[in-house]
Amino acid sequence: MSISMRSIVFGAAVAIATSAIAADLPVVQPDEVGLSADKLNQIDKMLQDRIDSGDFPGAVLLVARNGKVAHVSALGKRKIDGDIMTDDTIFRIYSMTKPITSVVALMLVEEGKLDLNAPVSRYLPEFKEMTVATGTADDGAIQTEPAKRQIKVVDLMRHTAGLTYGFFGTGPARAALKAENPGNGEKTNREVAQVLGGLPLEYQPGTTWEYSRATDVLGAVIEVVDERTLGDAMRARVFEPLGMTHTGFSVDRTEDQSLIAEPNDDDRMIGHIAVFDPAEQRRFETGGGGLVSTAADYAKFMQMLLNEGTLEGTRLLSPFTVKYMLSDQLVGIEKGKYYLPGQNYGFGLGVAVRRVAGGAAEMGSVGDFYWGGAAGTYMMGDPSENLFFIFMVQSPSNGTAMRAALRNMVYGAMTNLGEVDD
Repeated sequence: MSISMRSIVFGAAVAIATSAIAADLPVVQPDEVGLSADKLNQIDKMLQDRIDSGDFPGAVLLVARNGKVAHVSALGKRKIDGDIMTDDTIFRIYSMTKPITSVVALMLVEEGKLDLNAPVSRYLPEFKEMTVATGTADDGAIQTEPAKRQIKVVDLMRHTAGLTYGFFGTGPARAALKAENPGNGEKTNREVAQVLGGLPLEYQPGTTWEYSRATDVLGAVIEVVDERTLGDAMRARVFEPLGMTHTGFSVDRTEDQSLIAEPNDDDRMIGHIAVFDPAEQRRFETGGGGLVSTAADYAKFMQMLLNEGTLEGTRLLSPFTVKYMLSDQLVGIEKGKYYLPGQNYGFGLGVAVRRVAGGAAEMGSVGDFYWGGAAGTYMMGDPSENLFFIFMVQSPSNGTAMRAALRNMVYGAMTNLGEVDD
């Protein structure tokens, strides 16, 4: 690693500001951007208490406002009996991959290579004649009806394709997907898409929000349109332009593999699936959940979104495209049985989007956006306050429980509304 660090010790926590972050996002004192250092340190204390209780080995928290990093804390260890946590630690971010996949797709839309309104079958013929599960016959066969319309590309991005993940609830479509288990890592993106194209849908396309492997299918679409692997497309279009040097589908450099964070030994399962090994190259570059990253890297991606598509003179998307991505796309669409965005949140293209300031169980502004990963990672951005935070942890069983508290405590650390003048 070429990252130098300076450390400020407070109690049991260590706050670290790195040159990697400062290269694109200057590091400032919290009060310079309308945040309270004492309140931010209280978040670290809460996290340290969870670490001391054995909930997870360690965590990294990064808070930024007005394009400047106001707080970075690296707490605990990368793994039990391992090295001390540092802010260049590499984490499996799982579904925090989805917004990045969406950005790549939108870049292709801007170039006229991908049509959001086009049927997915234009790019993946196996999706031309889909069926929808309606029940199970006495002999166990799945009963189906024809899909009333084809799945569109935009359906993949807003989870309205009718697909599912298989591990939410019961039913014939979910059971069929679980039995096939196309995401076991042995298949390529195109092969996974071919399996999904041969299975019945859970819902009619375009009618219902259902969290699903739709973004994996989107990754296969990107490969067809961009004529390269999803990993290569992400690297050329996002990671290299933004300087995200430690983000990818695997940790290839041997010297970096010691930086990988690990969950507790008894906390390595996500449902019936074990966490993947980032040191292994997998055939399945899942656009829905396969990336690893660092807090510093993902901060650059978040600031690019808050900057309406640009970072340090490098533009990925137009301001209007980012506005469209971060707008609620679910008008007139049912929420479904397992609506993950939450009360008074809609869904944009890869992220949950807040519809109103009140009426939710956690603080937020109209238009704030968020998403998280199955191992506990979480990000939230608030364009109206030019604020974002990133929480990195590896704990499938305990990581997600703190998201509301983290959000409320970050908002609670604000000392003013709106951007602070330099």
